[in-house]
Amino acid sequence: MIKNTFYMVAKTTIVRFATACLFVCCFLFSGGDLFAQRDAVPTDEAIINAGAGLFEEYQCNTCHAVDRKVVGPALGGVYDRRELEWIYSWVKNSGLMIENGDPQAVALFDEFNKVPMAAYDLDNDQILSILAYVRNVEENPVVVDKGPEVDDPNAPQEGGVPAGYLNVMIGVLVFVLLVILVVLGLIISVLRRIAAEKKDLSEDDEEVINEKFSLSAFIKSPAVIGIITFLVIALAAKNVIDGLYTVGVQQGYAPEQPIAFSHKLHAGEYEIACQYCHTGVEIGKSANIPSVNICMNCHNFLKTDSPEIQKLAAAQESGQPIEWVRIHNLPDLAYFNHSQHVKVGEIECQTCHGEIQEMEVVRQHAPLTMGWCIDCHRNTDVNTKGNGYYDKLVELHNKSSKTPMKVADIGGLECAKCHY
Repeated sequence: MIKNTFYMVAKTTIVRFATACLFVCCFLFSGGDLFAQRDAVPTDEAIINAGAGLFEEYQCNTCHAVDRKVVGPALGGVYDRRELEWIYSWVKNSGLMIENGDPQAVALFDEFNKVPMAAYDLDNDQILSILAYVRNVEENPVVVDKGPEVDDPNAPQEGGVPAGYLNVMIGVLVFVLLVILVVLGLIISVLRRIAAEKKDLSEDDEEVINEKFSLSAFIKSPAVIGIITFLVIALAAKNVIDGLYTVGVQQGYAPEQPIAFSHKLHAGEYEIACQYCHTGVEIGKSANIPSVNICMNCHNFLKTDSPEIQKLAAAQESGQPIEWVRIHNLPDLAYFNHSQHVKVGEIECQTCHGEIQEMEVVRQHAPLTMGWCIDCHRNTDVNTKGNGYYDKLVELHNKSSKTPMKVADIGGLECAKCHY
């Protein structure tokens, strides 16, 4: 009996060991890609574009990047690590898979701090199109030219002279002015010496030649007093005018907030889309301040021991809204619609708010003056692609102009557009 039992245990162990070896060998010889279903992911451009649209619509980049871990795992090569059917089930209802004890689902859930993935009402074809987009991004990475460093004083600035070059130009002009003064002094000295050698000079000429320079007399002369008076009045007038132009302008305003929220971390490092938190930016006049619930979607599980996150949790528990300090203010007499600019015009947030993804503390980037808005309307091309509303306007515009249609050409400078 013992012999038979020992035989059965040994047989079972050998079979399991052989199966494990076969499994490991298959994994190694496949280059670590256990399922290697990359070829099953479409490469058709139309499907990739559809997947890109879904990826943006469902804000997948809030938790995922293709090339690195964010809140969730990197998506690049997911079709090589998991079976497609498993991916479909996970996207549709990851919670159910975890509840049913799926080993891969439970391991993934534990690895990423037990942060659950939301369930999405997508069919298999839609999920496959998202995978097609991920594959395309993975295999064709975009190299972004960041351009010159912002801190470089000699970096070329659009619409102006680099600060470093400007300082050099001013220094050269001052040096040239000093040289001219020295040369003039030498010329006067030589002329006086030549004139002094002549014997038939009149009394007036001799008085000029022998005249001594008096600094006090020079300063008290009517010409110098007039010039100084003019300069003082001109500088005072300029300061008054500059001050009047800055009334109501809060450019650079960066108030302290009740909770230290870093856009550099969230929008920059983690690449969370602005629309995830500012949900009204594409559908309404206001971008709206995110509610505590949006913050706690992640922070119920992430960084819960942070003092700043504990402030969020306290606000959620009390039901009291966080009193964020408003940064960008427009007067009541001015009308501005975010959805018109962001959704229809496809204007990037950075156009008005600056490189928000690089700001640890948010500040007002643009002056937000009427002149600033008007200049934008004069210089911005109307996004007419795929919008039949503009077809007739484009046709009429092209008959009279060879330049692209600007916002100013369709009434963007009319007073009633912003003041009503």
